[in-house]
Amino acid sequence: MPRTALRICPLCEATCGLTLTIEGTTVTGARGDRDDVFSRGFICPKGAAFGALDADPDRLRTPLVRRDGRLREASWEEAYEVIAAAVPALVREHGAQSVGVVLGNPNVHTMAGALYPPLLLKALGTRNLFTASTLDQMPKHVSSGLLFGDPFAIPVPDLDRTDFLLLLGANPVESNGSLCTAPDFPGRLKALRARGGTLVVVDPRRTRTAVLADRHLAPRPGSDALLLAALAHTLLAEGLAAPGAAGERAEGLGELADALARFTPEAVAPACDLTADEIRSLARELAAAPTAAVYGRIGSCTAEYGTLASWLIDVLNILTGNLDRPGGALFPLSATDRAPRPARPGKGFDLGRWRSRVSGHPEAKGELPTAALAEEIETPGDGRIRALIAIAANPVLSAPDGRRLDAALAGLDFMISVDPYLNETSRHAHVVLPPPPPSQSAHFDFAFNAFAVRNQARYSPRAVPLEEGRMDECEVHARLILAVSGLHGASPDVLDDRVIADTLVREVADPHSPLFGGDPQREARALTGSTGPERRLDMMLRLGPYGLTLDELRKRPHGIDLGPLSPRLPGVLKTRSGRIELLPGPIVAELPRLREALAERPAGLVLVGRRHLRSNNSWLHNVPALVGGSNRCTLQVHPQDADRLGLTDGGRARITADGGSLEVPVEITDAVRTGVVSLPHGWGHDRAGSRLSVARAVPGANVNQLLDGSRLDPLSGTAVLNGFPVELAPLP
Repeated sequence: MPRTALRICPLCEATCGLTLTIEGTTVTGARGDRDDVFSRGFICPKGAAFGALDADPDRLRTPLVRRDGRLREASWEEAYEVIAAAVPALVREHGAQSVGVVLGNPNVHTMAGALYPPLLLKALGTRNLFTASTLDQMPKHVSSGLLFGDPFAIPVPDLDRTDFLLLLGANPVESNGSLCTAPDFPGRLKALRARGGTLVVVDPRRTRTAVLADRHLAPRPGSDALLLAALAHTLLAEGLAAPGAAGERAEGLGELADALARFTPEAVAPACDLTADEIRSLARELAAAPTAAVYGRIGSCTAEYGTLASWLIDVLNILTGNLDRPGGALFPLSATDRAPRPARPGKGFDLGRWRSRVSGHPEAKGELPTAALAEEIETPGDGRIRALIAIAANPVLSAPDGRRLDAALAGLDFMISVDPYLNETSRHAHVVLPPPPPSQSAHFDFAFNAFAVRNQARYSPRAVPLEEGRMDECEVHARLILAVSGLHGASPDVLDDRVIADTLVREVADPHSPLFGGDPQREARALTGSTGPERRLDMMLRLGPYGLTLDELRKRPHGIDLGPLSPRLPGVLKTRSGRIELLPGPIVAELPRLREALAERPAGLVLVGRRHLRSNNSWLHNVPALVGGSNRCTLQVHPQDADRLGLTDGGRARITADGGSLEVPVEITDAVRTGVVSLPHGWGHDRAGSRLSVARAVPGANVNQLLDGSRLDPLSGTAVLNGFPVELAPLP
């Protein structure tokens, strides 16, 4: 008889609750969990395809070890013995910096990815960390670090209570949202308008989100920071700024008008390709709204001035009095955050504490630009990366100049991939460690609850027993750490027990901890859970702001609603001043470069990416239900540009930029504005040696091959993936 089980969907940031139908040990269906406290039954095509992804025949079932130049199936013990023999010896000979670590996007969708990479980095002692953040949201981390002293203090729009929502470079109807965890984002936008609110979308494409909007502005790509600066200038120049309580905690308000003096609507309008009246009107509407929130995502982050745009978004939220108030932009409080401490100055946030070896890129949040990974591998000298550990990462497709990185990976002395697939990156590994399908893993959203539009907590135990021959994903990570640190053969519990013991010793000595004055050993014995990761989760819940326990979550399988977001200032501030630092030094130093952009005009076409509801970067293209139809790798071109260039719908074109050329099919549509073409991210599954049968049948073109990695946002090291110039020519 079929049975059902609940599972939080791990396929995007919306974290919807699913009800799985299971026959034996096979997931045969998935629908939305109507009783889920957060998602209330919402489901998207990715969640509906959970069973197909879970049972994908191309998923690796056993480790692979390279022997005589070929990857062959091996036992878990053999795989870890190879790692234990190779990595410690390499570190002894060449030093800790000879090892690099790459963390991909799916990493943050698992419990293992939240709990173990910090321990891996500590065990290795390397500073060579590269993640998907510098291909995505790092500008927001940097701007939050500079403003608030904490790169994870990211305010999110209070979608369910705001009266006015301004979205820039975001298409949450198709992406389901990002750095704003919100199941049924489309429904929330429709509810905003139904209650009389206003939705304004700024995007060079007429996306499905833009179609829902009251107003859609289509500026020139890459001009978001200029537009935002002009909006802030207008608020200040016309006396419309009313910062409210957040402004009372801000330093630099008096100097802000001078810093933005050059960015008048008239000065900015030509560069944005909007009118000064449009800009001024938008600023006035934003100021007049009873509550409002400004939110920007990948289109504004992965552009030339990504950090400035991210900073200006919060400047606008502050100037309009909407930061840290209901209906504006608020700081979520996750159940596994530390219990609040008294507000006081913190250590602040610094950029460039170290630099990359070859090009001297400054670190941001402990990370180096992923665009610099290839040169760190291929350039000889002390500190060259000789070994790489890639966890749920496919940078050959997701980073600029995949051909160069592809060649660099082939020259590594040793590579480990933790990945369920043999993909374009993991095919270079000497050892591949495959985690089990998601139905066989427990789940708690450590990362995304910190960006949720409503505070809640949900836990999913594994829905299906771990298949014989599989290894739990947390154990895969724990044994990897033991193997690279010279402790191969020790129990994985050693790591979790050490984390628990060290944490509890600190907590019982902290006067502001809920465990202050307790006995750490007694507190450790009180923890429940059948595994080390579960015990760590239980500990974090007990130490959190709500004093929850894992047992309570188990008893409430549809989750625990912890209420709407509420003001949290000044408690979230960790700046050295203990205040919002509105004009931090790195931002002030970057503003002259933005002033120079006032005179810049692209000579020809510029390219932007796009997302699809049935995609998530490169890792869902092997599921038949999620490819095909409208989810195609086509180059979208406006009809006027197509006529001028002699392009035909369904024909082919050559597109050329810094990193080379691609041949792509053309889709003529007025969904993109003139002067702009769009090619989706995550495709290019045409390399020999991968085992992705569905993806290889519809490979598409890797848009990031158009880039050579030289275009970066200087403050965050984030690759400029949007708004860069391209040339286009028809092919026979």
